Amino acid sequence: MWIDTHCHLDASEFLGDSLAVADAAVDKGVTGIVIPSVHKNNFDHVANLAQQRNTCFFALGIHPMYVPTSDEKDLTLLRKTVASLMDDEQRGQRFVAIGEIGLDYFVPALTQSPLREKQEFFYTEQLKIARDFGLPVLLHVRRSQDMILKHLRRIKVVGGIAHAFNGSAQQAGHFIDLGFKLGFGGAMTYTRALQIRRLATDLPLDVIVLETDAPDIPPSWDSRGINRPAELPRIGTVLAELRQRDLSEIAIGTSNNAKAVLPRMNG
Repeated sequence: MWIDTHCHLDASEFLGDSLAVADAAVDKGVTGIVIPSVHKNNFDHVANLAQQRNTCFFALGIHPMYVPTSDEKDLTLLRKTVASLMDDEQRGQRFVAIGEIGLDYFVPALTQSPLREKQEFFYTEQLKIARDFGLPVLLHVRRSQDMILKHLRRIKVVGGIAHAFNGSAQQAGHFIDLGFKLGFGGAMTYTRALQIRRLATDLPLDVIVLETDAPDIPPSWDSRGINRPAELPRIGTVLAELRQRDLSEIAIGTSNNAKAVLPRMNG
């Protein structure tokens, strides 16, 4: 039993074979895949994918890298779509979070005015949607942990996942105190990723969830350069080796953590 808490199954890299990619993951023991949206244009796509496989779930949000091509009407659409899903027993049962949302201070253009302020506005408005509907959030935190935390303290949400976590131990503690789990994936498989591997080793197991971010962040052994959710069990093996724990303990523990922080996965 493995749960991939962050997989862009709708990505063009999968060449229209998204469902086959999901099925291949099931064959490897992946029993849950969370598909976050990144822009209004793929809200329907991720929702439709999740309806077609009982192992798939979805989240809706506007990714910070898509903020430049978004406007305030998209936030209105997101709120209306979330409200509709919360009232829809059939389609809404696969809907688990607001995401992928957050801040990106790695891409230079996004750190300059006016895009820096626009990012922050979209992030905080989406936190308010999550707060108002009692939903967890899937956070993009690339080089932006402190500002992400600043707004989480101001706009209280029920928790969520700090995706692809690469912050300090102190920052990890702050996220944990706010009810968040931390996502680890392909980056953890590289021996040079010392900080990530140290955190994966030292943090309590009950705050860790696993993810692929497929098709991005391929693990060290993937020469194709396109990650897939079927890689998750092997990524989990790396975590088990780092922590010197049985693989079954890691599989069960991280999957239970995912269900705890994304309770709508429990049906």
